[in-house]
Amino acid sequence: MKRMFLAAASAAAALSLTACDELPDSLSGDGSALDIPEVADGDLSEQTMVDIVRELSSDEFEGRMPGTEGGKKTVALLIEKYKEAGLEPGNNGEWVQDVPLVEITGKDFAPLTITNPNGDAAADISLDFATDWVGVSYKEETQTTLEDSEIVFVGYGIDAAEREWNDYDGVDMTGKTALILVNDPDFGAETLDGPFGGKAMTYYGRWTYKFEEAGRKGAAAALVIHDEAPASYGWNVVESSWSGPQAYAQRGENAPPMTTMNGWVQKSAAQQIVEAAGQDFEALLAAAKEPGFKPVPLGLSASTSFRNDIRTYASQNVIGMLPGTERADEYVIHTAHWDHLGRCTPAPDGDDICNGAVDNATGTAALVALAEAHAKAGATARSLVFLAVTAEEQGLLGADYYAANPVFPLAQTVGGINMDAFQVAGPAKDVTVVGPGKSQLDLFLEAALEADGRVATPNPKPEAGYYYRSDHFAFAKRGVPMLYVDGGEDLVEGGREAGAAVAKDYTENRYHGPKDEFNEEWDWSGVMGDLNLFYRLGRMMGMSTSWPNWNDGDEFRGTRDADCERSEVGC
Repeated sequence: MKRMFLAAASAAAALSLTACDELPDSLSGDGSALDIPEVADGDLSEQTMVDIVRELSSDEFEGRMPGTEGGKKTVALLIEKYKEAGLEPGNNGEWVQDVPLVEITGKDFAPLTITNPNGDAAADISLDFATDWVGVSYKEETQTTLEDSEIVFVGYGIDAAEREWNDYDGVDMTGKTALILVNDPDFGAETLDGPFGGKAMTYYGRWTYKFEEAGRKGAAAALVIHDEAPASYGWNVVESSWSGPQAYAQRGENAPPMTTMNGWVQKSAAQQIVEAAGQDFEALLAAAKEPGFKPVPLGLSASTSFRNDIRTYASQNVIGMLPGTERADEYVIHTAHWDHLGRCTPAPDGDDICNGAVDNATGTAALVALAEAHAKAGATARSLVFLAVTAEEQGLLGADYYAANPVFPLAQTVGGINMDAFQVAGPAKDVTVVGPGKSQLDLFLEAALEADGRVATPNPKPEAGYYYRSDHFAFAKRGVPMLYVDGGEDLVEGGREAGAAVAKDYTENRYHGPKDEFNEEWDWSGVMGDLNLFYRLGRMMGMSTSWPNWNDGDEFRGTRDADCERSEVGC
């Protein structure tokens, strides 16, 4: 789910960028409107990083899959290390927050049939599961049935009042199937200018938003049209990700509404559907990009069914805190996921444990190392929270559960920093900023980078929407400003070419595989440089009196403003 070594995903783009190419204006301000304290270097322990990463990624922990013995050992180790670091239990005297999970496995899929209630049955379309479409249910029901649900083409499936854009305008979606384009209307732009951030994908472009919005509109089903370029991955990724067991955080009684079925259809299948309705597919795509687009009922119906096997289990988020000295009811949060994939497809040598040393034993160890350093320096005015979340690899489930059931009120959470997979390739002159230009936290980052003598490199593939694919996003979409900063790509030794080569090697040979293992020969200097940057950021926010907000026009600004208006403490 994460932004994994972007240089490997777009090496040519990364090599062509400079530190100032297409960085938004908000990452070049002077920060005069905010209280941004100066912060000294942290007393950070490289030995802590080495020892914890080595232990967490050992075979003894069996890949740290939630719900396994390896997962339980990870939680126990983190509690021990948090205590040693000088933290206090962060959940009302407890170290953990229980995260109830459910696993739903669909089976016995009927074809997705498209019919014209008033037409010739011989013209009906039958789409095969996996080949033409995939679908799942988020509902804990053993049978999923979609029957004669009217199909409505809803463009990009966006309702964004702050952008004066509503693809559902004028249509009642109750019981109907939404046919939706992937990404957002600005896809294909060459710059970062446009109603939806230009070529930088907004949250409105992510399939998660599209399914959520269809549920809010009362739709029975939502089908996103897969197109490789705007999706940023091929159909093989969709088919593999949406087949087999699907894990979710269990829904509470007051959970938001949802569809009966969410899924994807191949672009070729969508073209068949649209043409069967007598519409021009390319004309609809063009219309959907224009302001004022109206949904188009296709006069066709969709039907399918499948059965679900349901398994429930539990895991834990681990929460430690360093209480604030002056404003203890204001919180700065640090997040990293402790889980990985457990046992996985074996390597040629038979090794079947996905140890997850880089991803994300490094980020997990960073929580402990940062906690140690902050405790040594003394508590800040605000409380510092260190949240190790579970089930990131299964869909950001631990982070999403915490954000939906926060221990510390979100309106009193100033902001945060997410850490996911540190590079162990030596120091870099830069850091990669994922999602720059979104919030005033950019000004804290600029000050911290200046103090460290480093620069910001923009995300080389903003159209892929990587900001929406790691744990910080669970907080961001609920209004809490969050920073996501990754390791640099301009290495001190070898420059961008060397950085791209390292990232490519990791992605192709170790990422999500059994060979993401601890190596005693790793160069930790770059990791420690990045860790010091995160230390500065956390301490700046902890000492500041300011409440950084999302920038005007950002998709999360309205949520934050509404929370602040309701809250008597915070913001």
